[in-house]
Amino acid sequence: MHRILIALTAAFLALASPCFAGEAEVKAAQDVIDSQLKAFIANDGARAYSFAAPNIKQLFPTADVFMDLVGKGYAPVRQPKGYSFGKVQEMGPTSIVQQVLVTGPDGKDYEAVYTLELQPDGTYRITGCSLRASNSLST
Repeated sequence: MHRILIALTAAFLALASPCFAGEAEVKAAQDVIDSQLKAFIANDGARAYSFAAPNIKQLFPTADVFMDLVGKGYAPVRQPKGYSFGKVQEMGPTSIVQQVLVTGPDGKDYEAVYTLELQPDGTYRITGCSLRASNSLST
């Protein structure tokens, strides 16, 4: 039931979100988040870590340290039962904020808000993620 609600909410938010010129950039950023989440699910720490921006890598200098932090503080992101993209906002030509609706390993719903920055090599990397329990899917 939770997955259906998340999927319906995500579809509604996608339809309600304004279209803007940076759709390719948003898709690229979402691909980065999706790839990292899939790496978490596969327990591939090196791959998950590869999507972190330099600011994150300075704080957590190895994949093991990074995975330890994610495992302890971000279990819904580390082991999601399901997820879908929600609202997105371009903060500028090189910065994107993306909402991800997550069903955690505990079966509860969460909202993860990712920030991503375009890197000099032309790829987006994750600069941060905030996580909160979602009492309602209408965020």
